[in-house]
Amino acid sequence: MWCVAICGRLVYLQIFRYGSFVKQAEHQQQRAIPLSAKRGVIYDRAGKELAMSVLVDSAFAVPPEVKDLPTVVSLITRITGDDRNVVLADCRNHKTFCWVARKADDETIERIKSLKLQGIHFQKEPKRFYPARDLAAQVVGTVGMEDSGLSGIEHGFDDELRGRAGKMFISVDARRQWFSDVEKQPEAGENLVLTIDKNIQYIAEKELDQAIHDTQAIAGTVIVENPHTGEILALANRPTFNPNLRKQITPAALTNRAVSYVYEPGSTFKLVTISAALEEKLTNPNEIFDCQMGSIVYNGMRIRDSKAHGLLPVWGVLAESSDVGAIKIALRLGEDRFYKYIRAYGFGQQTGIELPGETRGLTKPPSRWSRVSIAAISMGQEIGISPLQLAGLVSTFANDGVWVAPRIVTGTVEPQGTPLSVAFHPAASRRVISSFTAAEMRSMMQKVVLEGTGRKAVLEGYTSAGKTGTAQKVDPATGAYSKTKYIGSFAGFAPINNPQIVVAVILDSAVGLHQGGQISAPVFRRVAQQVLEYLHTPHDLPLAPQHQLLLAQARMKDQDLEEGTPDHLGAPLETAEVNGDTLQPAKASVARAHSPATAGGEGNVVPAAVRENERAAPGELSPPPPTSTAEASSAPTKLSSTGTVVLDVEQGGIVVPSFVGKTVRGAVEAAQDAGLELEAVGSGVARQQSPAAGAHVANGTHVTVQFGR
Repeated sequence: MWCVAICGRLVYLQIFRYGSFVKQAEHQQQRAIPLSAKRGVIYDRAGKELAMSVLVDSAFAVPPEVKDLPTVVSLITRITGDDRNVVLADCRNHKTFCWVARKADDETIERIKSLKLQGIHFQKEPKRFYPARDLAAQVVGTVGMEDSGLSGIEHGFDDELRGRAGKMFISVDARRQWFSDVEKQPEAGENLVLTIDKNIQYIAEKELDQAIHDTQAIAGTVIVENPHTGEILALANRPTFNPNLRKQITPAALTNRAVSYVYEPGSTFKLVTISAALEEKLTNPNEIFDCQMGSIVYNGMRIRDSKAHGLLPVWGVLAESSDVGAIKIALRLGEDRFYKYIRAYGFGQQTGIELPGETRGLTKPPSRWSRVSIAAISMGQEIGISPLQLAGLVSTFANDGVWVAPRIVTGTVEPQGTPLSVAFHPAASRRVISSFTAAEMRSMMQKVVLEGTGRKAVLEGYTSAGKTGTAQKVDPATGAYSKTKYIGSFAGFAPINNPQIVVAVILDSAVGLHQGGQISAPVFRRVAQQVLEYLHTPHDLPLAPQHQLLLAQARMKDQDLEEGTPDHLGAPLETAEVNGDTLQPAKASVARAHSPATAGGEGNVVPAAVRENERAAPGELSPPPPTSTAEASSAPTKLSSTGTVVLDVEQGGIVVPSFVGKTVRGAVEAAQDAGLELEAVGSGVARQQSPAAGAHVANGTHVTVQFGR
């Protein structure tokens, strides 16, 4: 009877309970340890490593083998600097295995090995290493201790880069001897190729560091983009960090301001206002606007320019950054058409760049606009954009009117592959404005550099074009616009006729000089000059002698580069860090008439919007339709309330001939005979031109002619 009972018990334990006992034994004697896979390499466009994984030693303890666990843990944590209590608690919770020094440097591992501690063993693990240190840190990003992406490309492409982890079992026998068995080998992740050029990135970061040092700005961004493909060649941010020094990284340094920072663009947004009006054929570059000595009242709000501008052509409104002129142009455009172009240029929506944390910016439909919104937005207030969106706007003009989505990832390759085999394919694109309008904008933006607020962006041996911007920031303490904190920006491209690069520069809270033309345009000049030379871009201008360059720089005064308005329309943007578009109080200057009125409507003077009505009911006004030249000449002469005087003077300069009906060759020859520079758009027979025939211009002026069949 006893024998049957014992045999039955043995059968039950060894057959029916066998599986559960095996599992209990494995739980007591074994522990499954994941083996980190080697993350894929991140390359720049030339195949240079920006992020890679190297094998390093990690120290682990087998607690059953350690005689005095608290003492051993104390000795090791004195070397590593880790919290002793945390490491000790982890070892007591895991009976067979615990990490005591994870992915440590060679010196730390050697010091631990020299102690010759019983029960302490070493295992090779891949550790992320960034050979360029802080170069493109916010773009590349960083990883955690378990090699999971925490920011940047490392986070955005974590699934592709991290591969598949392996598995290793640690076993301890009755004699407290440990054994390891690798059940599954890890599989390496895919490699990634970026559009970033390591050398161009270095140029951008070096010049940004210099600008931060010179201006004492708290932050800054520089973007270099290929306008035809949308490839980001450099994306620099300050402050920054070294991803190799994980413990020193701060949240502020992790922020990729180029894609996630929202600010009011200020005068750079006049590019949208003017290009939209040109595209809708509501004006032309040479139409004269009365800027009313730099002051206008719109719906009860007074807006003033930084200078007392009188008569300005449309190109002069852009070059001198007149807010009064921009408002008048926007009023012609109307809310709905204006908003259509705001969206077409990509504002209020993500660009789709392969970086985490991209903002859409801050826009609102016309149904939510206030009675002064159209005036405010026309000069870059009441709207929030990112630096990347600004670069996209300028790229549209450089790319013949076609907006191309920016991209920073070329593609992925197999772990054993080479980045040289990866080809870049441009992303989504759309036409925003016609080739003719884009050519007009390029010519006008060149005048910003040659004659306007962007004169510090002049390059040596290359033509350049761009637009300055200055915007006040919101003071977090008061919720109102600060009187001392500004965002200075400049975005432009070079060369004019065959743009190779677009460069956008944004500097935050500079001390002292803060205008975009004063602090950001020089950064554009230094970056663009070096990048064009690096790319072996042919010069399109003769190199001037050094003494001429020094003389030209000496004649350039900072006060001549001021722009914007000291007045704000509407409330500040509701965002953590927002900036407005205002500048210093207006300074009187002589009214200028760059392009006098001409026949055919090309030189119409837009009269003051509020001249008569302001006396009756100040504020509730908008500009009337433009007055024709004939009507203006027949009217009695009188002084305007703004102080602007229109004089009938003899016109000088070169008379622009008519190119309409000529072939491309015939037009080029006619332009050369007249001493003008021809910019041809399309092919066939000339259909329209700007400036119009009969206009008086200076020698060497660019004339844009559109050809068609």
